[in-house]
Amino acid sequence: MPPDTANAPRPLGRSLTITVGEADGRLMPVFQVSDEIQVATLVTGRPVAEVAETLPRVFNLCRAAQEGALRLCLGLPPDPEGETRLRAEILRDHVLHFCFLLPARFGLPPLKLPAGWAEDPDATAAALFGPGRTLPHGLGAFADWLAAGQGAAPVLTAIANAFAPGEAVSDSLPLAPAAAPCENSPAARHSAHPLLREIKGKHGRGPLWRATGRLVDAGACLDGTIPAPVALGPGRASAPSARGLYTVSAKVSDGVVMALSRRTPTDDMIAPDGALATAIAALPPARRHLLPLLVQLFDPCMSVRIEAADA
Repeated sequence: MPPDTANAPRPLGRSLTITVGEADGRLMPVFQVSDEIQVATLVTGRPVAEVAETLPRVFNLCRAAQEGALRLCLGLPPDPEGETRLRAEILRDHVLHFCFLLPARFGLPPLKLPAGWAEDPDATAAALFGPGRTLPHGLGAFADWLAAGQGAAPVLTAIANAFAPGEAVSDSLPLAPAAAPCENSPAARHSAHPLLREIKGKHGRGPLWRATGRLVDAGACLDGTIPAPVALGPGRASAPSARGLYTVSAKVSDGVVMALSRRTPTDDMIAPDGALATAIAALPPARRHLLPLLVQLFDPCMSVRIEAADA
């Protein structure tokens, strides 16, 4: 089983093995995370400024998110350019998925991006959403948008066609921020969005809800409404990332870091009875060929290997 996500220091260079068996007609996953170098060995006894500078470089997949949360939890002032870099980092990850990785999964052509798209929110919105430059707010208009095939609509259509309503859902978990296990994802961040509420009502918190939430999050990056990193109390802070909410806790004495722990969206998704485990259990065994796609939609921040359990 995965390590304690709330208290244990997190290792570097992690990889995830998902071993999937079957019991009582349900898929039963077991998660095993490699355990290499521990964060505590890198930061204990080091000055806060040094930790804030070096740790995001080590865990550089969500560097801006980690830097923003780290600076707040260590009592350092926010970087004036930090929020701009954070929005760009999250948007870049979403664009990669909707324009290249997910189309490739379904054999679709990649979405074309204009030159200089990263500095042109309007052009990026047109690429992702089509001429309307935003997602519809209701299921009826959403269905029309899907039928028109605008922007990333073909990818969402392929996801909707791959999973029936109720398949691979994880409906019972509280939304982040909450104690693990919780639903910690971009869709959780935008759960009040009218379209996501309607998708949840019809399909549950399943693959379509999850993917559409990521697209809503891309729109929030473009219009500047992504939340900023926030201090949660002494020695604790969180920041949005491309996969959900990233949280850091630290103990500091005389300007020196004495302890530090991270809680990432991946920690929450692979927690015992977490969102990924419950979603896999809600996928019919006859549909287990969809497991790689389902895991890709969750997007753990590490390499993943899926294995069948020994009979």
